[in-house]
Amino acid sequence: MISVKGLTKHFGANTVLDGIDLDIRSGERVAIIGPSGTGKSTLLRSLNFLERPDEGTITIGPVTVDARRAGSADELALRRQTSFVFQNYALFANKTARDNIAEGLITVRGWEKARAHARAEEILATIGLADKAQSYPAALSGGQQQRVGIGRAMAAEAEIMLIDEPTSALDPEWVDEVLQLLKRIADARQTMLIVTHEMQFARDIADRILFMDGGKIVEQGPPDTMFTEPRDPRTRAFLRKVL
Repeated sequence: MISVKGLTKHFGANTVLDGIDLDIRSGERVAIIGPSGTGKSTLLRSLNFLERPDEGTITIGPVTVDARRAGSADELALRRQTSFVFQNYALFANKTARDNIAEGLITVRGWEKARAHARAEEILATIGLADKAQSYPAALSGGQQQRVGIGRAMAAEAEIMLIDEPTSALDPEWVDEVLQLLKRIADARQTMLIVTHEMQFARDIADRILFMDGGKIVEQGPPDTMFTEPRDPRTRAFLRKVL
């Protein structure tokens, strides 16, 4: 369902993604781990052109885009196949929780406002925030804001949900509620590619773990293998530090 070939991204003289090849099956949950600054978030952001890659092809569902030739219509088509959960929530400060979730349905999918609002209220009930529909982000806790961000991604019903370190901006008291929501979504076999520093969460949620270092996928495999018998010395060294 998702195929990435030769994905490359440079920031000046720094190669952040170095010819990434990756295939993800429909319904598969894939977690990316690795040290900071190794290209994990850039990989996610490149898959829907939040960061424009320099080279490579990306196929998501029926859409294939060549990074060297992609125009604005190609970028939009690719983004319609994905949803994104950001580290810092990325909510509109001047919109309510309901309106933050409904916005993409109105502007991207062309839904009537009443229909989008009804769907947003259904999602808020699902994520345990039915009573916060009219609340603005400033009135919500960090955990609640991130749950609204996840609800917005759920509303898109995209081919793949891209999730970038969803707990990194949270106070410790809010981490568990966000992880529990993501586990529920994963249990429904939503295709996911998630960057996380929560190793137990990665082990619990993922069908496959990718370890990245130096802009490359160094090693990958099922969680039990990756966390107990990693082959590459870079993977072993990283896991010794974080486990």
